[in-house]
Amino acid sequence: MANIDMKLKQLMAIPAAVEILDKHIPGMSKNPQLKMGYSMTLRQISKFPQAKMPKELIEAIDVDLQALDD
Repeated sequence: MANIDMKLKQLMAIPAAVEILDKHIPGMSKNPQLKMGYSMTLRQISKFPQAKMPKELIEAIDVDLQALDD
């Protein structure tokens, strides 16, 4: 089941998840610094102030990711 508690590397291996991430954070999949966070989850990344990922954004991404399994 795809969700924000999966490692970013795992999410990036799912094409539909990449589309969701780019929908909510345009250009995320093309960011050259993305691989630095591959061992972390989106929930962990969102806790860094420089990530600028408010709780509402993370929740919206999580809802869309979980819908992939339906």
